[in-house]
Amino acid sequence: MSSAPPVPASFEPLKGGERVLGTLALASATFMNVLDSSIANVSIPAIAGDLGVSPSQGTWVITSFTVANAISVPLTGWLTQRFGQVRLFVASVLLFVLTSWLCGFAPNLETLIVFRVIQGLVAGPMIPLSQTLLLASYPRELAGVALSLWSMTTLIAPVVGPLLGGWITETISWPWIFYINVPVGLVAAMVTWSVYRKRDAGPRRVPLDVVGLALVIIWVGAFQMTIDLGKDLDWFGSTLIIVLATISAVGFVLFLAWELTEPSPIVNLRLFGRRNFLAGTVALSLSYGLFFGNLVLLPLWLQQWMGYTATWAGLALAPVGVFALTLSPLVGRKIGLIDSRLLASIAFLLYGLVCWMRADFTVQTPFEVILVPTLIQGIAVAFFFVPLQAIIYNGLSPQEMPAAAGLSNFARISAGAFVTSIFGTVWEDRAKMHHANIAESINSGNTALAQSRADLTAQGLSSDQINAIINQMIDTQAHTMAADDLFYISSVLYVSLIVIVWFASPRTIVHRPQVSAAPRRPEGNDQADAKV
Repeated sequence: MSSAPPVPASFEPLKGGERVLGTLALASATFMNVLDSSIANVSIPAIAGDLGVSPSQGTWVITSFTVANAISVPLTGWLTQRFGQVRLFVASVLLFVLTSWLCGFAPNLETLIVFRVIQGLVAGPMIPLSQTLLLASYPRELAGVALSLWSMTTLIAPVVGPLLGGWITETISWPWIFYINVPVGLVAAMVTWSVYRKRDAGPRRVPLDVVGLALVIIWVGAFQMTIDLGKDLDWFGSTLIIVLATISAVGFVLFLAWELTEPSPIVNLRLFGRRNFLAGTVALSLSYGLFFGNLVLLPLWLQQWMGYTATWAGLALAPVGVFALTLSPLVGRKIGLIDSRLLASIAFLLYGLVCWMRADFTVQTPFEVILVPTLIQGIAVAFFFVPLQAIIYNGLSPQEMPAAAGLSNFARISAGAFVTSIFGTVWEDRAKMHHANIAESINSGNTALAQSRADLTAQGLSSDQINAIINQMIDTQAHTMAADDLFYISSVLYVSLIVIVWFASPRTIVHRPQVSAAPRRPEGNDQADAKV
């Protein structure tokens, strides 16, 4: 039997124009959020220069947001109970708009970092809640379509972010990468409130797990900083990284021990006791990590070593949306009819093929050849996100959905950051190894090298200039070979993930929808709360 995602429907699904408006509003807010996590990457040199700091200091604009965001995402479940999911989502969007506006006006780096921290904190609930609200807007038979619409914004926004950020920075100025959030966010919040305000069961008085919250802040913050700073500080060759990693490890162990014994945990780790949630979250996190790592690696290689501009590197990634946009809704419609494990396996096989094809790239590979695996990747994207989300949510009650969405998205986002940092480190290490091997081979009586030297000498170049040109050629070749190594490793890992997917159960657990809203309960009524 196939696995279909449960619809957290305490209310009847939306219909007609209301559903369309709600979908557009939620998708816009999600796109804005995901876009903001990558749009600043290419603007760091401009931001650093304008604020009078070094590019390495400017990277804190990215790190501060990701650390704060990683802390707040897993808290979505508790925050939803305390404030109500519609109120929380709209407040999150409005606060995101406000902090975006403040980021654009920041007069110095310190102020910008403070606003980015606040922006990351308030952004946390937006992605998980947009997912649960969207699922509640559609009837059960269209839940797969809802997930496919949501996944397209989540997977395509990181591709668009660097391209849009580079264009805005070059043609206008860097503050506008934040200002563009203001009109989008205001419209999204207004439409969301008008469509969903009567579909919120309201806040409940739930106890605050202070110790759990403190441990989340400590271990997640230390872990995210270890990931973000590790590559630049030579990982465990740095005392700071060792200290941060130790704090993260100890904090994580204490967090597990506390949350698994706490009656009202701030993060519901017991969800990992569900077979499908565990298998789906692990498969989604690892595959998304590989997806994001390759998404960063390919344009870096094209720009740094193949001479591509930011625009052309973005165009090399753009075709991924062709099949992703057209096939995702079709896959979503089949979620209840075809085993989600089979669909996810097809995605991993296609991703493996894409990375295998990229492992053959050379410094002479033309643009049109680079586009071919990108087009195939669009098919993989369509089969990737929706089936894995269906596996994760299969068997969960509507009340568990916000916590499950927050927890699974936290694992996914953290895996993306971790794998990207590892890719950067491995790429440089492998490039150094290949550089040494190439240099050794060409220096031992290589006739082609001797001819090249003679040709360059005939052009009037000095010995130092000739050596610099040859070294640049070796560097280009070495980094291309190192990128091929990572593409090959990714191919093998993608195929290996199929094993994890098949640990999930194919059984579909159907929850009887409640077609009318539950009556409002007086805040603090523990007996009423217990029945929710």
